[in-house]
Amino acid sequence: MVKKYHYSNTLPRLNKHFIGFYLDDELVGVVTLGWGTRPLQTIQCLFPSLVTQDYYEIGRMCMTDDMPCGSESQMLKALYKWIKQNCPNIKVLFTWADGMLGKPGYVYQASGFYYAGFIWTDTYFLNGTKIHPRQFRAFITKYEDDKRRYIRPTDEQMKKYHIDHYRGKQFKYVRFLCGKVEKRKLLRESTIDLSLPNPKDKDLQWKHKDLSTGKWVFTEMPCYITDFDNTLIE
Repeated sequence: MVKKYHYSNTLPRLNKHFIGFYLDDELVGVVTLGWGTRPLQTIQCLFPSLVTQDYYEIGRMCMTDDMPCGSESQMLKALYKWIKQNCPNIKVLFTWADGMLGKPGYVYQASGFYYAGFIWTDTYFLNGTKIHPRQFRAFITKYEDDKRRYIRPTDEQMKKYHIDHYRGKQFKYVRFLCGKVEKRKLLRESTIDLSLPNPKDKDLQWKHKDLSTGKWVFTEMPCYITDFDNTLIE
């Protein structure tokens, strides 16, 4: 389902639940729950008193192409119910909207999520294939004896392998699944600025590194075909 209907063909590493949503016994949607690469840091940057066991992150969410407008919001509503019934310790649901790929997070805005700000994120593209910095080691060690444990391509390597370096916005969203008392407590300690307006298309921005000058230049959204898959280099 994710490979067919999600813009990314990969899954996060830390998956806890794979939840299917059905219409007349036909699987029409999937949500994965787990955590990102830094589970504790992610939640404590927003709510200092919480730990990994207090939240889930939506890793992937997708639906079949023939589902009508508004179906993702219905799927999220069913997801909240499922979590409360099966994971009552979960207080917060966290997710990202990938502004790098032109997504400000409209479905989350329409589904009761709080906008929690954004970060600039680095992404590398090879002929339209997105390579996350964590994946670059698998790519580069096929061609070079690079001993670095965590590898980000140098300017020379990007020139050599025709890799484009972009920066784009990732938008953070949180949805409270706890009771009102706990929610008020978390909001008091939260680093979220609730006065921030929800991002729109006009807030999407991208920068491209000009390797000839080393400077960042604002540009259009990068061409995107698929995500890098480590099996492609085997």
